Amino acid sequence: MAGGSRQAVVSVERLSKHFGTGTARVDALIDINMDVYPGQVIGLMGPSGSGKTTLLNCIACILEPSGGRLTLDGEVVYDDRWLKADLRRLRLDKIGFIFQYPNLLPFLDATDNVAVVLQLAGLGSAASLAHAVELLDYLEVGHRKHALPKQLSGGEAQRVAIARALANRPRIILADEPTAPLDSQRARIVMDLLRRIAIDQNAAIICVTHDEMILDRFDHIFRLRDGRLENDVPAGPRPELQASTGAAHI
Repeated sequence: MAGGSRQAVVSVERLSKHFGTGTARVDALIDINMDVYPGQVIGLMGPSGSGKTTLLNCIACILEPSGGRLTLDGEVVYDDRWLKADLRRLRLDKIGFIFQYPNLLPFLDATDNVAVVLQLAGLGSAASLAHAVELLDYLEVGHRKHALPKQLSGGEAQRVAIARALANRPRIILADEPTAPLDSQRARIVMDLLRRIAIDQNAAIICVTHDEMILDRFDHIFRLRDGRLENDVPAGPRPELQASTGAAHI
């Protein structure tokens, strides 16, 4: 098992999910086992309908599994039933989301798009804005902190979306096709940035992708087919990506 004696940040055990009953039943996930450790960037691949998004939504505590066990950041949150009453709070505290498209609020500038997440979590306005600017600076897009989404390039908007995902310092970051709208060079830059975040924040990142050009950016690749995990393929990121370095501009 990868990770040695370290505790997995995400641990999925015998997880299953089906929709419908009787002859209409569809098994979307069947006995999935997967561990993701601090500092790892994991790829989740498979053909359309293989169960990738279903698995991501179960880990995100958006979709209730049909059985199995899910442990997030050392806490068992599902064991054949939800063990947490407030799943919204759980997501807010533990999980950051990065989507295929940035989905920024068009009427808020870059800073406010990040700060709004912190304000929803209960942080004061001044503190939220200050931390939002810190995150934008960390992702090297601080010079665009007052820009509206329509004024940002695709790469800049994705960096703001990543800053939003990091707002509450989550240990778990779930990314659904985050490089899909980008060209190959910018896609690799985004993946290098995610690796930097995983190491700097000691976070676990799970990334659903179809992009064959970024496979060398993953520590492991999990492949799903017809709801079953086929294998766990070491991807072997390049050595120079192991250390935290400044990311190129996108």
